[in-house]
Amino acid sequence: MPDGASQSNNVQLSANAAKRIGEICKSEGNLQLMLRLAVLGGGCSGFQYKFDLDDKVNDDDKIFENSGTKLVIDEVSLDLLEGAVVDFKEDLGGSFFAVENPNAAANCGCGASFSI
Repeated sequence: MPDGASQSNNVQLSANAAKRIGEICKSEGNLQLMLRLAVLGGGCSGFQYKFDLDDKVNDDDKIFENSGTKLVIDEVSLDLLEGAVVDFKEDLGGSFFAVENPNAAANCGCGASFSI
C-alpha cells in the first residue's frame, strides 16, 4: 500500500492521489469535484479503467476519502475493485492515476486495462 493511503471500507485513495485531485479541483475552480473511477468492458485485456471528474454523486455510488478528497465508484465497478488502491504516479512516461487491483489476474502493458 502506498504511504499515506487512507482506507475506507474496501478501496483506498493514496495521499498522492488525494493531493493531485485537490490540485485539479483548485485549477478548475471547483472544490466540489471528485475523481470518479469506473470499470468498463473492453480494453486490450477485457476490462478497462475510466477516470473522470464529477461534482455529483449518484444513488449507486460509494464514496472513499483521504484528507477530505473524494473518490467515487459505482456499485457495479466496486465489485471488480475490492481491495484496490488508487494512486497518482509520476515517471518518465508521464503522470497518471493508477489502480493497484488485487482482483486483476493480468494487466496490459499500458496499465489501463486488466482481466480477472
